[in-house]
Amino acid sequence: MRTLRRTAAGPVRRVAGALLVLLAVSVLVFAATEAAPGDAATARLGPQADAAAVDGVRAELGLDRPAPLRYLDWLGHAVRGDFGASYANGRPVGELVADRLGNSLVLGLAALAVLVPLAVGLGLWAGLRAGRRGDRLVSGTALGLAAVPEFVTGAVLMLVFAAGLGWLPAVSLLGAGQGPLDEPSVLVLPVLTLVSVCLAQNLRLVRAGVAEAARSPAVEAARLNGVPERRVALRLVLPAGLGPAVPMLARSVAYLLGGALVAESLFGYPGLAALLVDATASRDVPVVQAVALLGAAIAVTANLAADLAVPLLEPAQRHP
Repeated sequence: MRTLRRTAAGPVRRVAGALLVLLAVSVLVFAATEAAPGDAATARLGPQADAAAVDGVRAELGLDRPAPLRYLDWLGHAVRGDFGASYANGRPVGELVADRLGNSLVLGLAALAVLVPLAVGLGLWAGLRAGRRGDRLVSGTALGLAAVPEFVTGAVLMLVFAAGLGWLPAVSLLGAGQGPLDEPSVLVLPVLTLVSVCLAQNLRLVRAGVAEAARSPAVEAARLNGVPERRVALRLVLPAGLGPAVPMLARSVAYLLGGALVAESLFGYPGLAALLVDATASRDVPVVQAVALLGAAIAVTANLAADLAVPLLEPAQRHP
């Protein structure tokens, strides 16, 4: 009975912890935007504006109220999905974020669709051949990719496939009313850049987990009993080998779906990261707060899912 209670309480504690993390992040996001120099009033009127005009705009935007009251008011509306209106153009922040979120999700999911099979497949293949030539080749290539900065990888891809061969567009701009799926070619270079960033660590963790699982007594017993190698690899080695890689994969999911700043900025892709850069430049605080909180929510959710998934992959943790 006590074991059942502990098993049931584990996910509840994790969810409660995730909510507390989001609450703490909301405080940090609000405090950071408050501590930044300048505000929306000075950004709108310019540094040479009359003090009375600046005070009038601050009163209009509610910036003259005490910070704790503004935080509680913002948090109460944010919980209901209302992030207010943009200081820059007056549009609801939810609409601005929703427009860009769809683009970032398409880019992130496309990168995940490439990343996960590559990391798991190559990690499994290399881990089952630990120490051999194929393992050294895959691991060395992964290390090489990890050593190259993201913007360098993107620039090289742009020079080769866009400027040199002319196969793909150099920038990922979209026309009015267009989505990334209307022009799939604009996704190729950003996806390759993102995959090159996330592949190395995920592949190496899968490879290390598989190599360790392949030496376990359970796997050796299965092989001695004549279980086919393919079944041993897929049913015993791979689930155990994925356990160490799941937390890193969760961080990759949060990075890809939350808006990859360098890749989106380098290729001009209209996603959340580009929206955050524009909003920061114009001191559009409601947009900055909404994007930052959304990115944190994606990261916390991905890590929570990883925490809940690891015991399912490792029976020893599921039945202590």
